[in-house]
Amino acid sequence: MTDRTPDEATIERALAALDLETKVRLLSGQDFWTLPAIPEIGLRSLVMSDGPIGVRGVRWAPDDPSTALPSPTALAATWDPRLARDAGRLIGAECRSKGIHLLLAPTLNLHRSPLGGRHFECYSEDPLLTAEIGTAYVTGVQSQGVSATAKHFVANDAETDRFTVDVRVSERALRELYLVPFERVVAAGVWAAMAAYNSVNGTTMTEHAALLRGLLKGEWGFDGVVMSDWTAARSTAATANGGLDVVMPATGDPWGAALVAAVRAGAVAESVVDDKVRRVL
Repeated sequence: MTDRTPDEATIERALAALDLETKVRLLSGQDFWTLPAIPEIGLRSLVMSDGPIGVRGVRWAPDDPSTALPSPTALAATWDPRLARDAGRLIGAECRSKGIHLLLAPTLNLHRSPLGGRHFECYSEDPLLTAEIGTAYVTGVQSQGVSATAKHFVANDAETDRFTVDVRVSERALRELYLVPFERVVAAGVWAAMAAYNSVNGTTMTEHAALLRGLLKGEWGFDGVVMSDWTAARSTAATANGGLDVVMPATGDPWGAALVAAVRAGAVAESVVDDKVRRVL
């Protein structure tokens, strides 16, 4: 038996103290921005916020302003990873000042259409430049003890039918273009990733076992949390078995009591739920 680090031992003790209902509760948003606290294991509520240009926070009020950074497209146009790392450090520090644990950034999708409404959040049409700048940004954010979230995994690169489109893409194009920035930030140790709204080759990304479990968690060894884009999870067993770890937000959540029932019916193994909880903890 290999030695466990103290952190792993702490996680296992916490996991063993939770019943199925509590474990499942930890995997869904309790509101628009947060996961629930579990006081019996000393876990506070985990708070998320949009980025990447500034920290939106959980409330929008004139007495709680945020620093506005240049758009990621402008940042990438500098070709300067050190500047991107500095930007990440600044926004990570601002997250800490606002009580944010997970920043929903960077956006690593590519400029593949001039009609992309989210392209101001993206870096470039070039996967290598996107990878270099995105990795530096992630490193800066996480240097402040705040989780970055690589999004939107994957091929969510155009605006037309962005919530429902089925992107048909060859294996070579997927690996040499769309996946490159995500692979690089995973190798750099990003703590979270976000599954996109769209489908890839016939399977919606929140259920895409081949890409979430097989590639991201398996081949690349990603040990962080995979969360849904907001309201992107639309099924219970398929998302749970497909590799999704957290469903956001509370509205429209297909897990909760339905996931507890799926575990008890044998449609989802409790060990699958345990893996998700470990990642959150």
